[in-house]
Amino acid sequence: MVLAHKLARLTIGTALGLALGLSAAAAETRIGIAQFGKHPQLDETVTAFKAEMTKLGVTDAVYDELQVNFDATLIPQMVTKLASNSPKLILAVTTPVAQGARQIVGNTNTPVVFAAVTDPVAAKLTPSWEAGDKAMTGASDLQDVASVITFIKKLLPDAKRIAYLYNPGEDNDVAVLKLMQEVTKAQGLELVEVGLDNTNDIPIRVGSLAGKADVIYVPGSNLVQPAVPAVAAAALSINIPVVNASAQAVRDGLVAAAFEVSYTKVGQNAAKLASEILAGKSTESLAPIKPAYEDHAAAINEAVLAKTGQKVPDSLKDCGCFVK
Repeated sequence: MVLAHKLARLTIGTALGLALGLSAAAAETRIGIAQFGKHPQLDETVTAFKAEMTKLGVTDAVYDELQVNFDATLIPQMVTKLASNSPKLILAVTTPVAQGARQIVGNTNTPVVFAAVTDPVAAKLTPSWEAGDKAMTGASDLQDVASVITFIKKLLPDAKRIAYLYNPGEDNDVAVLKLMQEVTKAQGLELVEVGLDNTNDIPIRVGSLAGKADVIYVPGSNLVQPAVPAVAAAALSINIPVVNASAQAVRDGLVAAAFEVSYTKVGQNAAKLASEILAGKSTESLAPIKPAYEDHAAAINEAVLAKTGQKVPDSLKDCGCFVK
């Protein structure tokens, strides 16, 4: 009964239809899409992947889509269900899903293309950044951390202490932490590490940064991103501006600024690899793709920034990145 209850919680995408495995039985290219949960960045990745696949000539694709509402315990069931329909390949979105897919189908003939995985090497999905692994390669959403810090310094030239909110149990967050440590040290900045394993602790943890940090940076964390409203409220109460990894929170009037990877580009990169696999290339021969500098974009909400007593420097007045 417990297993049946859990499986009932799987949210089936519209492409799956009412008759999974029968709706497009004659299709030549069945592709499974395993998504951790509904989230703007992840949705953008999947949408771009499907659009790019069509542009690349994969016009007969039928997509079976599942997501588990960020419940990691349901990942094995989700991947198993997708694999049971004998797809040509599976798109695994986020690190936990890719790791689950590796365990379930890693030794089968079903290739997996991951997307929105920050560091596939640290997550043990690929042996290096120069090559894919057996039955797996994909597209990273690894931010150019040096560029993030450069943007923060431009936006807040007097900031010397950067607080980093992250989940110690999430490989993506830890990978970015290591890069943050290296870059801030090289640029003479202080990094204030704030580990979170429970979003209920956000008000207390963020509140404790009063007088200890000049700006808060929130990465593309599966734990912290959905809780950005709580982070923003707590930070505003102590007048600390927040720079986020996603611009949606800037558009929503929650945080002052963002410097984000384009998840459209992440999805397109994943599609490029998937199309090559479908054309006969091995995953081992295809190195994982990471975003280039030009695949990032800034966003600033001047009104939110002003609430923390800060002004936009003249150097950014013509950035073309303001949102309301």
